[in-house]
Amino acid sequence: MHGDHIERAARSCLAEALDLGIAPAELQLDLDMVNEYGLSSLNKVLFMTAVCDATGVPVSCFTEHDLARMRTLGDVVTALSRNEVVSR
Repeated sequence: MHGDHIERAARSCLAEALDLGIAPAELQLDLDMVNEYGLSSLNKVLFMTAVCDATGVPVSCFTEHDLARMRTLGDVVTALSRNEVVSR
């Protein structure tokens, strides 16, 4: 799963975690997931677990510090893309 596929999976998983009726394509890559979209800490963990499952990137690739630094959907896509290559 590369590039656009990772972004589509991340958008889909975030839209599901938010449960606000926002279409995946409408989610902005550069908005803060917590402050702008209201993603709770628990839902962020659930989102990351789901997107890791969807992309085949083990959640164990990320430390708690890594997860805390992922503030935007773009941060998540970049991290998944980087670790997808490593996990193969």
